[in-house]
Amino acid sequence: MAFSAIPLPMSRPAWKRALVTGGAGFLGSHICERLIDAGVEVDCLDDLSSGSLDNIRHLAGRPGFRFLERDVSAPGCPGALPGPYDLVLHFAGPASPADCLGCRLAALDAAGPGTRNALAVAERDGARFLLASACQVYGDPAAHPQREDCWGQVDPVAPRSAHDEGKRFAEALTTACATARGTDAGIVRLFDTYGPRMRADGRQALPTFIRQALAGAPLTVDGDGSQTRSLAYVDDIVEGVLRVAASRAVRPVNIGGDDEVTVEEIARRVIHLTGSSSRLEYRPGRAHGPARRRPDITFARELYGWAPRVPWEEGFKRTIACFAEHSAPGDPGVDER
Repeated sequence: MAFSAIPLPMSRPAWKRALVTGGAGFLGSHICERLIDAGVEVDCLDDLSSGSLDNIRHLAGRPGFRFLERDVSAPGCPGALPGPYDLVLHFAGPASPADCLGCRLAALDAAGPGTRNALAVAERDGARFLLASACQVYGDPAAHPQREDCWGQVDPVAPRSAHDEGKRFAEALTTACATARGTDAGIVRLFDTYGPRMRADGRQALPTFIRQALAGAPLTVDGDGSQTRSLAYVDDIVEGVLRVAASRAVRPVNIGGDDEVTVEEIARRVIHLTGSSSRLEYRPGRAHGPARRRPDITFARELYGWAPRVPWEEGFKRTIACFAEHSAPGDPGVDER
């Protein structure tokens, strides 16, 4: 599938007011903060099913910031959001397949009715709409690294399907609105993101490894640890998201790290930076997770001038420091994204 290049504006649009769904989540809260710092008024919408008020507590009271505790997938939600908005960023829903396992129907609601409601708000106000999709739309792809024109291989009835197929449906709905109605809508496919405010009780690899290392517990690695991930620090991801939001691109754009490392190496990096005496503990691998994951970011690099800038060591240190400050009890095992 061939895509035509759409020029990036020389300067970012003068957004006055933005709606961020899922704004109290890990990534959503960082986006809210960046927009507020840039002088944009922000309505942060979240039902707190997976987000947390702790993530946005530092924004409370800042001029232009407003928190709205609502479910974006609920009937009548668009009418409860008076706007008007210049920008609608749809980040609602579980952040990963692991987070989705206990709330599959809610995840599908966020992807279906939630996306439709967010699109309706953008269409009403003539706002730029951006969907936060995910690398899981590629499933366990044959192509490596993953380009945006890769169709992917996804099992629609697998344990991960509510997350993976939900993102694919949300992309189809966004594209249909752009094609049929002329909605100014775009899509970012986000790869593994890390940084402060990641959920300490989540089951992704990096936060689990950090929590285990700080506690001096064994770092549990699925299989032989040879599966790969490409991590990017949250500040870099937010910058990529906003650059795509500033354009009029419709086609999906990969935003993610290009430093591909094995899960075992991620665990060893954590042990090294924490100074922990923890050891690695291998356990039987889990089915359905991709063996390799790395985005092809050529499009983002060449058209948007975007590439990750924060070195992994610096990003890991910042993240570890945040976890050390807010250590959480308990030690659930890792469940790879």
